Amino acid sequence: MKNFEERLNRLEELSDQIQEGQIGLEDAVSLFEEGIKISKALEKDLSKIERKIEILINQPETKDDKPEMELFPELNED
Repeated sequence: MKNFEERLNRLEELSDQIQEGQIGLEDAVSLFEEGIKISKALEKDLSKIERKIEILINQPETKDDKPEMELFPELNED
């Protein structure tokens, strides 16, 4: 699964299959495991996107200015 949208769609499919309850326990656990892996990858992607947005929004006006990381204070910790 190459892009964010494809992985998100796959995660939704897995959730639907598990919630339908028409599969065995072992298959449900396998699907759940796949879903966890996809979820963690999506979370990493979202973190990267958040950082990019924060940097773009808070680009310094001069080369001596430092960007303010107001939206995501955890990124401001050095």
